[in-house]
Amino acid sequence: MASIFSKIIDGEIPCYKVAEDQNHIAFLDINPNAKGHTLCVPKKEVNKLFDLGPQAYSELMEFSRTVALGLRKAVPCQRIGMMVIGLEVPHVHVHLIPLNTISDATFTKKEQVDKSQIFELAKHIATKIG
Repeated sequence: MASIFSKIIDGEIPCYKVAEDQNHIAFLDINPNAKGHTLCVPKKEVNKLFDLGPQAYSELMEFSRTVALGLRKAVPCQRIGMMVIGLEVPHVHVHLIPLNTISDATFTKKEQVDKSQIFELAKHIATKIG
């Protein structure tokens, strides 16, 4: 059965996309830890990060770096945190989280998303990704 991320990639479920290339997509998390919390996902569905081949792994990290650099320009923060947890969706994904406090990275504190502003945020972040 296809993961929710595969359904997003296939266009069956909408997302707030900020970047895409031939092998990856990045979109805003709809249950974010902080404003701008972004997920970077390989288009090929693989369950676990270390099951990616060396090239696919390196390409995902480089894509995530590119998105993180743009995210840092778009959302004021002290740092962009990067995490791979992999328990919530069985499809590799990298969390990029704008951090101002350590609690922004705990997954216990969630940011309320203003549905009327999330589309504009996604567009703004997209303009900062080079």
